[in-house]
Amino acid sequence: MKRADNLHILFFALFFTGILILSSGCTSDSAGSEEKTVLKILPAGSLMLPFEYLEEDYEAENPGIDVQYEGHGSIQCIRQVTDLGRNFDLVVVADSSLIPDMMMRENPETGNNYSDSYTEFATNEIVIAYTDESLYSDEINADNWYEILQRSDVTVGFSNPMLDAAGYRAFMLFQLAGQYYGDENLMSEIAGDHMKGGITVEKSGDVERIMLPELVQPSDEKLKIRDGSIFLLYLLESGGVDYAIEYRSVAEGHNLNYIGLPEEINLGNSSMNSVYDDVSVNLGFERFSSIGSERTGRSTVYAWTIPDNADNPDEAVRFAEYMEDEFRNNRYGWPPAL
Repeated sequence: MKRADNLHILFFALFFTGILILSSGCTSDSAGSEEKTVLKILPAGSLMLPFEYLEEDYEAENPGIDVQYEGHGSIQCIRQVTDLGRNFDLVVVADSSLIPDMMMRENPETGNNYSDSYTEFATNEIVIAYTDESLYSDEINADNWYEILQRSDVTVGFSNPMLDAAGYRAFMLFQLAGQYYGDENLMSEIAGDHMKGGITVEKSGDVERIMLPELVQPSDEKLKIRDGSIFLLYLLESGGVDYAIEYRSVAEGHNLNYIGLPEEINLGNSSMNSVYDDVSVNLGFERFSSIGSERTGRSTVYAWTIPDNADNPDEAVRFAEYMEDEFRNNRYGWPPAL
């Protein structure tokens, strides 16, 4: 079985491509052997470590199957199918609500919905990840983390909310934390004042709506924004950023230090959804206008779906059921099963 350290090396080697692609290679064995069935999967980036093991073990148990998987931010996973028209057998995302919003609509090429159903299977929570080399690593704790992140010499990383669920959850975290700690400047000091175009927060009833610009870009060196939260690992481990907004499973799987957060703000407890939904993020990207640009705060739930253009839907179901069984083992560094 491969170790997480080996995956680190692979992440670093592919970092500059902007896309993390891991596949098993050939579709057949030696000359004259039977051709394998290729199972093409799009998992959210935070699932790359589990998928390293899932691919290896599933292929060992099913020698006629070649599992090929390609990791992206959750929104980008779906757009590979809906916008780019690429054929995949299984899509696995870190926000189950993205599937009905983005895939349960008509595919003009087929007349069918991109997907008609989905299955939730795992959860996660947001943490503040860092290393021993991060500024103030010997000072930060669960009580002062938000004060440390506001310091002018501290750099903070999160993923692009237009592409990745962890990205818009970072903004939800900041807004919820501002409410929880009674610090109305928390959002602006950590993120808003350091983005081109800034951000605004609109009050609508009990909901605070975070309005993002169409392009989410840093205006100075404090913020580091990457296409997916998994790409922040390289920055953390190379000293390119002090703190990153990550999922707990990712921090644990890659042996990072992290600060656990109160359940009122960590987006990890479904019983707190009545608190989480007091904030929402409006994605300013115009392309989202036809499918809904509002992401409402709720607990982190992973889900899988089979696109209508899947070449091997039956095999995709078998793999998904196998995946669910493996997640129930609650391995360290994997998102916990529901």
